[in-house]
Amino acid sequence: MKNPIVIAIDGTSASGKSTNAKLVAAALGFVYVDTGAMYRTLAWYCLKRNIDFHDAKAVASACRRWKTKLECVDNRVRLVVDAYHPEKEIRTADVSVAVSMVATVPKVRDWMKQTQRDCIQFGNLVMEGRDIGTNVFPETDYKYYLDAHLEERTKRRAAEGVNENLAARDQRDSQRAAAPLMIALGAKVINNSNLTPEQTSAMLLDDIRKRMVEVGAGR
Repeated sequence: MKNPIVIAIDGTSASGKSTNAKLVAAALGFVYVDTGAMYRTLAWYCLKRNIDFHDAKAVASACRRWKTKLECVDNRVRLVVDAYHPEKEIRTADVSVAVSMVATVPKVRDWMKQTQRDCIQFGNLVMEGRDIGTNVFPETDYKYYLDAHLEERTKRRAAEGVNENLAARDQRDSQRAAAPLMIALGAKVINNSNLTPEQTSAMLLDDIRKRMVEVGAGR
């Protein structure tokens, strides 16, 4: 494929990035990439190896040395470590605590950026995260930023059985030195506080298809 399309879906925690990215990818037949899972995989790896996730140098060293490979299975990209995919292990509460620290390490974000850009080998992508449109694929014509009111996002997390201080997480994400969470230039912002995933994904798909026509006409 000469020029694969990358649809970047960024946003705050519990804004529906994962759900909507999956719906959009399925509707378009694109490959889905969860970049948060990649950071979680590193956090899990550090915990498994007893690496202090508060120690930026130790985390950066682990990220530099670990043996990983990108795989695409059922139109979803996953990061395999030592030939193992820790699908369930990366969703634990301990990993959730560690990942917010691991993700602030600049060397980690450099490594992740290159690895995420390498996902283009699998074709057209719907990639969700916190810095896709600003840092990983800033050149894409398809940038979206999802958000919802803090109360609504907290309610969503609670429904998942997760008790997380989202205000503190938002602050860490937006104030970190390396690739902070922000709205990408040219991104369409959707506040889905009162929308279902189906309504949100329909808005995304409508805009994506319009942009495809515009981008195609401009070439």
